Amino acid sequence: MREEARVRDKVVLVGLNSPVLKKEENADEDTLEELSALVETAGGETVGMVLQNRGTPDPRTFIGEGKVAEVQLYCENVGATMVIFDNDLSPSQMRVLTEMLGVQVLDRCGLILDIFAQRAKTKEGRLQVELAQYHYLLPRLVGMWTHLERQAGTSGKGPIGSKGPGETQLETDRRHIRRKIDKLREDLEDVRRVRATQRQQRRKNEIPVVAIVGYTNAGKSTLLNHLTGAGIPANNRLFDTLDTTSRLLTVSDTLDVVISDTVGFIRKLPHQLVEAFKATLEELEYADLVLHVIDVSNPEWQIQAQVVESLILELGAGDLPRIDVFNKADLLPPGEIMPRGENICTISARTGQGVDTLLAMIDRMLDKGTRRVKLHLPYDKGGLLDMLYREAKVESVDYGATIDITAVCNPRVLGQVQPFLEGGE
Repeated sequence: MREEARVRDKVVLVGLNSPVLKKEENADEDTLEELSALVETAGGETVGMVLQNRGTPDPRTFIGEGKVAEVQLYCENVGATMVIFDNDLSPSQMRVLTEMLGVQVLDRCGLILDIFAQRAKTKEGRLQVELAQYHYLLPRLVGMWTHLERQAGTSGKGPIGSKGPGETQLETDRRHIRRKIDKLREDLEDVRRVRATQRQQRRKNEIPVVAIVGYTNAGKSTLLNHLTGAGIPANNRLFDTLDTTSRLLTVSDTLDVVISDTVGFIRKLPHQLVEAFKATLEELEYADLVLHVIDVSNPEWQIQAQVVESLILELGAGDLPRIDVFNKADLLPPGEIMPRGENICTISARTGQGVDTLLAMIDRMLDKGTRRVKLHLPYDKGGLLDMLYREAKVESVDYGATIDITAVCNPRVLGQVQPFLEGGE
């Protein structure tokens, strides 16, 4: 009974494959399977799939009236309460299809937004989702609710200059949504300013930033948990992590980094979300190293990796140093040939296999000449100790004939304390 209560809708999935659509806009069996996984994430249940091959999309119904009648009968037979299209629908197509099918109609973009609205936890995540939802809603207002066609005033359409109380409810709602969008953008700018301040502090301390990116459900949160004990819920579910989590990670005895988990990427990611999530994904732009986590056990890993690659380029992070982390190697059959290369690492975040190799690669790629040294400061040079506390990582201080210090120093600090290095290094 509890399982039944959890399911919100019984959903029929519909996709169109047409030679006039771009490859990434078309639907096929694989994208419909992924859409079904998204429905499950949203709390729904897929009860059927319909894939239509057609020369060109129908301007009014997208799939043609004959196919709409077929889908409508299918919905009645399986008791479906919703139809979700794997392709993007125009506002008018969505309106017509809802009327003809007699159930709610969503497209892939609308479904992803619904999942994001359920999953976002932090203030920033909720702001970003709300902004994306309003951008999605604005062109779809016409005909969405019957009251929108009514006049708010008594004079009907009225002559030019008679706006105000006599304007349509639709125009009032549009204006309200635009005001909300402007306010959300202001709030997100505040979030960006806070994040910029935090980044400046990290820069001052010269702590490198490592960003984990990857296709949704590739194992990014599992990896962050394994490395840092972050305790992020890591379920086998699409879009389980929406809010960026950052943790301090000690990579080696001379390197600490801030490592951040980011929202998972997906095919046909709504453009509104790419825009709205810039505040989260801009961590990429300021990262010193990107870990691209790839679920190598997924038969479509190459397509998924290309989706992530395209979004990395769109976000302006294409030139950053990167390690391709092939995860879930424990799920592959024995003897499977794995990708190899200079900046490629094969791991299992779940079992820990290969993680030590990954840490060694991070240490090598972010090596800025930082060293652990012993210093012997004369007491009249005690002011240098304050500088070391600010600019280096001081591990121990002993007061004897001199101030004996063990510290991890970057090259700039080493230059300032050179005369006091043990052994005259």
